[in-house]
Amino acid sequence: MPLQNYSAGRTRHKLPDYGIYVLSVSEKLRITGEYVLLDLAVSTLFYRSVIVFLLFLPGMALYVRKRKSDLKKQREGRMRQEFLDGMQFAGTALQSGYAMENAFSEALTELRKIYDEDSFIIREFGYIALQIRMNVPVEKLLMDLGRRSHIDDIRNFADVFLTARKTGGDMIAIVRTTIADMRQKDETRLEIETVLAGKKMEQNIMSVIPLAILVFVSITDPQFLAGMYHTPEGILIMTACLCLYGAAWVWGRKIMDIS
Repeated sequence: MPLQNYSAGRTRHKLPDYGIYVLSVSEKLRITGEYVLLDLAVSTLFYRSVIVFLLFLPGMALYVRKRKSDLKKQREGRMRQEFLDGMQFAGTALQSGYAMENAFSEALTELRKIYDEDSFIIREFGYIALQIRMNVPVEKLLMDLGRRSHIDDIRNFADVFLTARKTGGDMIAIVRTTIADMRQKDETRLEIETVLAGKKMEQNIMSVIPLAILVFVSITDPQFLAGMYHTPEGILIMTACLCLYGAAWVWGRKIMDIS
């Protein structure tokens, strides 16, 4: 959506609530394809049954919800980084002598050099700059952004900014200190993610190994596991193995999740 149309005001376009993630058509197609392939692999390797494939199809709803949650977290990470960059530019403008009301316009000029027009920070800073020219208080706009973003760092910054405005504090020092704290927190999070990156790769490899063994055995000696697919006892054992495999995968993901 063009920035000028988006920023025309609340009466023409409702500002987005970033707590809600809406899948695009391409994302829906990709996620659907992922689940169908996963369902096909599980039903073939563990059961060799078309009926099981059909029975597992309703599980797509849970998979879509999980993938939507993952995509939302990725967007929140980008939003947090973009907001930090935006406020860093605004803080630099303040130090150069600009008033807070003009700092966002200056920051927007710099942000356009590194971000696309449809990025979160360009849309939001464009809206803020426009509303400031219409005499809307900056603190009100930041509080609204914090509410809609559902990101603690942005909400906390808005709260600090509002308190500083009410008490008449040194805005330059407050903005600089708050952004520095947020940047340090973000760098710490990045360091943790870097440390865990190797462990996540190891988990992914270990998760694939059981499936790879089943594929190898099925190709090299198809009769070796034949009894596991056509008898009640075998089906029960394969179901137990699948449940243990799924529980281990979920547990590993939970351990690696730092959000």
